Amino acid sequence: MREGKATVASRARIPDDETLRRITTRAVAEIVPHQEFEDALRSGRTLRLKMGFDPTKPVITLGWAVGLRKLRQLQDLGHTVVVIIGDWTARIGDPSGASQTRPMLTAEEVQANSEAILRQFYKVLDESRTEIRRQSEWFDGFSLTDVVRLAARFTVAQVLQRDDFAQRYAGHKPIGLHELLYPLLQAYDSVAVEADVEFGGTDQKFNNLMGRELQRMLGQRAGPAGDGQAVFLVPLLVGLDGQQKMSQSLGNYIAIDDPPHEMYGKLMSIPDALMIDYFELLTDVPDEELAYIRRSLEERTVNPMEHKMRLAREIVTQFHSREAAREAEEGFVRTFRKRETPEETVREVMIPPALMEAGEAMPDVLPNLLKTWGVVPSVSEGRRLLRQGAVEINGEKVGAKTLVKLRSGATIRVGKHRFLRIVDLPAGRHGADKQPRSQ
Repeated sequence: MREGKATVASRARIPDDETLRRITTRAVAEIVPHQEFEDALRSGRTLRLKMGFDPTKPVITLGWAVGLRKLRQLQDLGHTVVVIIGDWTARIGDPSGASQTRPMLTAEEVQANSEAILRQFYKVLDESRTEIRRQSEWFDGFSLTDVVRLAARFTVAQVLQRDDFAQRYAGHKPIGLHELLYPLLQAYDSVAVEADVEFGGTDQKFNNLMGRELQRMLGQRAGPAGDGQAVFLVPLLVGLDGQQKMSQSLGNYIAIDDPPHEMYGKLMSIPDALMIDYFELLTDVPDEELAYIRRSLEERTVNPMEHKMRLAREIVTQFHSREAAREAEEGFVRTFRKRETPEETVREVMIPPALMEAGEAMPDVLPNLLKTWGVVPSVSEGRRLLRQGAVEINGEKVGAKTLVKLRSGATIRVGKHRFLRIVDLPAGRHGADKQPRSQ
């Protein structure tokens, strides 16, 4: 694991016109200022490319991978990537797009999540050209005086220009004073690492531009033209719910280290309307092929399932291997076209003896068990799946008001790709779960 300075090439490779077009248009929402960025790439100067991540969960999602893939394209030209682990801002909770104040994480929770995600970055990035930096390197030494001086450089009116803050203020919803510090801390990260370009989702535009402004205020000659960092924005990837952006906090994500069969199954469960976005943002399928896929979906000349299987193969191959993608696809076909339950995808779980003896459980019990087993992020999500008919026990759908028989050997299907089997609790053990046989 590399932390601190990366290996830096003296000069970056100048991209040809087609490479430059692909870097600046595919999976790109906006570049500010665009011409400065292009001119810097054509100059061959090595740029420091910053992207920050708040470790609110111990996973890297496909949503993060959109920006990471773009960074890798630039690394391949010889540029340096600086990954910021937001071990301070994660404690505040990113207010971007939030309609209410987020719960604050403890330092211990953030540290554990940080350690879990570090190696995962190199599933996408080139380790030799990557710096891993933690905000605690500079913020642990901040005094109250430093915080006040930083805050004094911006006004409340400026911060309230952010759409999410403005909407919450207009709607008389609470905004914590600590949340107003978030964009300032993120902006200071750019100063600390002397970023030339900052990458982020479209919801990060305000924060990224504040970084550019703060560098100017402090006289730092960073950026493609020495006038503050450029801002490179990528589209937000919609999550498994088909509605909101993929998010660790919302639980609607696919992790890049999900087991191949699980990743494949989750990708097969996305709404058809998201396929083109996933192809464009997460694969290297050529643009002309994307045009054909889009046209065939609109004209209904090809079964959407075939395109979705191609998408799942591409992504599983990227994060695992071609062989793993082949095996995952075979398992999917066996399960959902032949209605078999693949043994390698079944998790064994346990329940307290009292529930086994009772034979029937009230409706609230199963959602609680699904949360205990780690299948759903919350009891309310478990209830939602029941209402939608997305849970089966031994092939029979379980409704929100169904009395459930829970017996040893019963197979539970949750959604389209998660299988559980109830097993007997060993004598003397009173826990509710057992480690999965295969992940």
